Amino acid sequence: MLKPHKLSNDNFLSCLDISADEVHHILEVAKNFKNEDLELKLKNKVLGLIFDKSSTRTRVSFQVAMSRLGGTTIDLNPNTSQIGRGEAIKDTARVLSRYCDVIAIRTFKHSDLEEYAKWSTKPIINALTDFEHPCQALADFLTIKEEYFDFENVVLTFVGDGNNVANSLILCGALLGVEVRIACPKGYEPDSLVINQAREIYKNKNLLKISNDPFSAVSGANVLYTDVWSSMGEEKQKEEKDKDFNGFSIDENLLSKAEKDAIILHCLPAYRGKEITEKVMESKNSRIFNQAENRMHAQQALLACLLA
Repeated sequence: MLKPHKLSNDNFLSCLDISADEVHHILEVAKNFKNEDLELKLKNKVLGLIFDKSSTRTRVSFQVAMSRLGGTTIDLNPNTSQIGRGEAIKDTARVLSRYCDVIAIRTFKHSDLEEYAKWSTKPIINALTDFEHPCQALADFLTIKEEYFDFENVVLTFVGDGNNVANSLILCGALLGVEVRIACPKGYEPDSLVINQAREIYKNKNLLKISNDPFSAVSGANVLYTDVWSSMGEEKQKEEKDKDFNGFSIDENLLSKAEKDAIILHCLPAYRGKEITEKVMESKNSRIFNQAENRMHAQQALLACLLA
């Protein structure tokens, strides 16, 4: 029976905290959990959740994943804890390390996450920052693997803002050798540091393409992916971004330029009629709700490997 292996890094702050082999291992463990071919009980283990941002899928998927492992979860809402009153991160991290076995944090600044990791003696998981969303990427590539069995010759096109999701897709794609194309309006390209890091990893640097033309980017693609145009904390920019992203919606016209059997992904929540149309979202090509379910299986595998 497959046994989850301990990861080489104690924390999972970025896709780059794990190797390509470890990505494959996590995906294989997740597949086994999903197919009920693997049962693992981590009795008395406690997951702490610190969520400075609203959440549906990330919060619930982590709680259910930990429950399935036989552990428990403590939800540390900043509004009802000393975190919200300005307690120093280094104090919170050291105290929680004595209570919890692993801590998942969803916050704004990536530097805050790194500060938690600096002071914590227990694994810290990035449940989303403004810079990366690596747990989402694990679920995304699990979904792609279910469809195509491996990543050879898969072309993934992300249409939208070069945000945290795009950054993690680029980095995880580089580890797996997947051709990743990002189509976004000028000025909304992914972080240059991420692009440079990915190109150092890729054996073939041409597998990463950044474009301002969604039609050329989706031509021949196997996976079309999008996200909201305005992330949490960008409410004041919403009107401006809606204008800038005109023409970057995944609709039937754009889908027709991709491979005939191309699948559609969206990390949710979705705003139908903006970044994606109702028709495409509910089409036979959509794997969006499989992808959402896979958050739970991927995170169960990640927790099992961090706590192995």
